Amino acid sequence: MIEIDVCLEAVFTNLPTEKRIEKIARAGYRCVEFWFHDATFDGKECSRKQPKNAASLAAACREHGITINNMVVNAPDGSFGGAPVKAADRNQYLERLEEVIEFAAAVGCRKAITCSGNLQSGLSRARMRASLEKALGEAVAIARKKSFTLLLEPLNTHVDHAGYYLDSSVEGAELVRAINSPNLRLLYDVYHMQIMEGNVIANIEKDIDIIGHFHSAGVPGRGELFMGELNYQQILQRIGATGYSGRFGLEYFPKMKDNLASLKKVRTYLQ
Repeated sequence: MIEIDVCLEAVFTNLPTEKRIEKIARAGYRCVEFWFHDATFDGKECSRKQPKNAASLAAACREHGITINNMVVNAPDGSFGGAPVKAADRNQYLERLEEVIEFAAAVGCRKAITCSGNLQSGLSRARMRASLEKALGEAVAIARKKSFTLLLEPLNTHVDHAGYYLDSSVEGAELVRAINSPNLRLLYDVYHMQIMEGNVIANIEKDIDIIGHFHSAGVPGRGELFMGELNYQQILQRIGATGYSGRFGLEYFPKMKDNLASLKKVRTYLQ
């Protein structure tokens, strides 16, 4: 079975990061991912008052038998790390990437999500695409030297990320294929792409050769995977049939008040 990881920003948001890891392990998971190294989501915002500590994070993972699959380079809107669609942000973005790779190495992580940034007033889509492609090309050169993998993530612009540039898995796949490097893969977020495109299984199978990670949540509402219109059991079965060997990330925000019970119920459902 494909290994499932849990985004620790989305659950137990009233607890410190290390305690969230303990709870996720109690729910039966052995892998996590998180957003930013210098902030933590507290249920309302990514608070810079709660930066993560690499040493204590790594210690918590060792104690509870947890590995870290990936973290995040830059925010969808560019508020953390800049927007690669904007040429003026390129150096900021690349400097941020170097910082992220250093933190990732300290916690045993070899992958990070990268976002495009939002649409920029006064810039054509073609110009933004060119800036994004150039930034990704330079980022991949950095990642290659560090044996690191970047995961390019399209997001939905109808519900969660209005104004985000990369809202299509088709364009995301085009960019990954254009860069043509094993250090850049597509992150296929089932939740986001169901909202934008539908036809989830066929699109996954079409691009599985360049997909390096998955995200998931129930549609609509971004709750538990067993809620909503998607059959995640069938989706996982079809992904497994392709020979995919990466992980499948849970990035849902529990509707159940008991987050531990929610994670256990989702794990049982997916099994």
